[in-house]
Parts: sequence; structure tokens; C-alpha cells
Amino acid sequence: MTRHVLVLGGARSGKTAFAEQLAIRSGSKPAYLATAEALDSEMRDRVASHKAGRAGQFATIEEPLDLSDALLKASMDHDVILVDCLTLWITNLLMANEDVAKAVGELGATLVQLKTAKVILVSNEVGLGIVPDNAMARTFRDLAGSAHQRLAEICDDAYFIVAGLPITLKGEAPGQSETRIHEA
Repeated sequence: MTRHVLVLGGARSGKTAFAEQLAIRSGSKPAYLATAEALDSEMRDRVASHKAGRAGQFATIEEPLDLSDALLKASMDHDVILVDCLTLWITNLLMANEDVAKAVGELGATLVQLKTAKVILVSNEVGLGIVPDNAMARTFRDLAGSAHQRLAEICDDAYFIVAGLPITLKGEAPGQSETRIHEA
């Protein structure tokens, strides 16, 4: 049985490193579905660094908006697909004036029907801090929180990463080798 996973955490919490280890252990043909758009030199450098860090371990697919279609296509060739990250995807949808709730609904429906590949969703938990001071940031926080709730309901396993340590929110506890994550 394919178990979909949601991995949440704050910035630089170790969530991506945890998800990468989980993906590598979960399948023989992992894909990394990146939602980031490199719109400036700093982001281009980040993307290049991330790609170099996982070279040879993952096939990389870049898709900033149409996540459901990209997952369906990737599942034809890959047994595990790591999506990094949902909050960037939500930002991309907002900036493109897309209906985020509809896109999250489509993603949820795709996950329910997708049985040939494990999907590991990575996202930033942004609802633990202060209330944002502007309407757009509050809308983003609310949309991300709603998306996390919906996807956590669908996923078999959910983890919250703090200081490189996973906390099991739902489902199976991670394997011993995934209990401590060290980020470079």
C-alpha cells in the first residue's frame, strides 16, 4: 500500500532533509518535484545549491503551478515523489491569481487516486508566529493552514520537524535512521 506523507516545519527546521531521507528509503526511482521559481539571483543560487546537493539521487521535475498534473505524470516513471514545497506552490498560485482552494482540492483528489507512487509533501508551517500585519500575508497564512489541514486528513503519515527532529503527528513513526537530521 502506498502511504502518502505530509512533512511540516519552520524555515531551516530540517524538514526537507528528513523528507529526502524518507524518499530515498521509500523507493528505487525517486523524483523531486520542485515548485520554486528562481526569479532573482539569490533564489537561482539556492536552487542550484539544492540541485547539486541531491545530484544523482533524484530526478528533478520543476512545476510551479500545475502540481496535480505533474504528480500524475511523474507517477508513471517514479515510485516516490517528493514535493518541495507547498507554501511556495501556494505563493505561486496567489501571484498568478489562481484559486488556491480549488487547486488544493484538486491536489487532494489526485493524492486519493494516486496508488502507484508514494507522495511526500513538504511545507512550511507558518501559523505558529505572530499575526501578519497585512491582508495578503494573513490570506497566505490562512490558505496554507487550510491546505495543511486538508492534506493531513488525506495523508497516511504526517510529521512536524523541529530542530532536525521529527515528531509524528499521524501514522507510523519514522525509521531509526530518520530520527535525527543534520543539515549542512
